[in-house]
Amino acid sequence: MQSFDMTGRVAVVSGAAQGLGRATALALAEAGSDVVLVDRNREGAEATAATIRGFGRRTAVHDTDVSDPAAISELFRTVDETFGRVDFLGNIAGDGILAKPEDLTIADLHKVLQNLVVGRFAMCQEAGRRMLARGSGSIMNIGSLASSTALGRGHIAYSMAMGAVIQMTRELSTEWAYRGVRVNCVTPAQVVNPSLAARMDQDPTLEGRFLRGIPAGRLGQPADIGGLALLLASDASAWITGAIIPLDGGNMAMNAGGTPGHEGHAVQSFRSESKGN
Repeated sequence: MQSFDMTGRVAVVSGAAQGLGRATALALAEAGSDVVLVDRNREGAEATAATIRGFGRRTAVHDTDVSDPAAISELFRTVDETFGRVDFLGNIAGDGILAKPEDLTIADLHKVLQNLVVGRFAMCQEAGRRMLARGSGSIMNIGSLASSTALGRGHIAYSMAMGAVIQMTRELSTEWAYRGVRVNCVTPAQVVNPSLAARMDQDPTLEGRFLRGIPAGRLGQPADIGGLALLLASDASAWITGAIIPLDGGNMAMNAGGTPGHEGHAVQSFRSESKGN
């Protein structure tokens, strides 16, 4: 369908080395978009780039720290020089920290907020300025079930940050919709990525506990985002903005996926692209 055609457009996708970011980048490239790939894992991002070049699309790889507004500004200046436009932002990368509320340090809280709120806003701001100048564009923020409901399991800092991402999405949509820029948020449940796979290896009961809250009967896979990302990036969703869209196999509809505070949990870091873990 012509409304899904991304030919001639440029997408910037963070977290593009693996998981939801890689799947988003590949879906857009298959539909015709050139793609700027952003990830600290440069080797993984280069592998994504090789696949995109195989589709005949232009691509570039940047290992920008997406928690650093100055680095983000430099990234978009480079995109201006290389591609001359930004039509879509897949705002996916960022780190979280798991810790019991009583043990969470203020320093770690600041770190999570910097990664997932300040950094995500800076990405939206830089992309949005360029889209506003052209009068068109689309932003897809990745949130989490934790954006809208409490998960327990040590997610306090992460959930606070993801709640802010939801409100950021709504505010940006309200401010920018009449100027041609759409902003939406996708809220995944458990999507299998290396971080989640490692946690399930450490705790053989974890997958079963997650599945009890997912009516679809399986965990998410990165490819599950491909069609939704293309929809939100393309003209097919021209009247969709400010939407908070679960990608969760029915988890939110059934019970929102939380766990009361009787479970123990150690402090640990994790990649934030597959939320609701």
